[in-house]
Amino acid sequence: MSQTPARIPQNYLRTPDAARYLGLSGRTLEKHRTYGTGPAYRKLGAIVVYAVEDLEAWASRGAVTSTSDPRGSVLPAKRQPELPPLVPSRGHR
Repeated sequence: MSQTPARIPQNYLRTPDAARYLGLSGRTLEKHRTYGTGPAYRKLGAIVVYAVEDLEAWASRGAVTSTSDPRGSVLPAKRQPELPPLVPSRGHR
């Protein structure tokens, strides 16, 4: 007896399709997910899916109009340095 793959709504894409949509490899999108640098995703049981609107929003964060513009805010798919811990200000409790 073969198992039918779970049906995913059309506005959600599995990792390979989401990667193709963005012009990335599936492995790069997986790395972004691991390091927290990629688009928002959802877990439906064991299946990872991406909403098309989340993919578009993430890609738009990297939009620039010229090479002299500040770099977009899409980070590379690698471990990012952790932010220093917040130090409470004095005099406030």
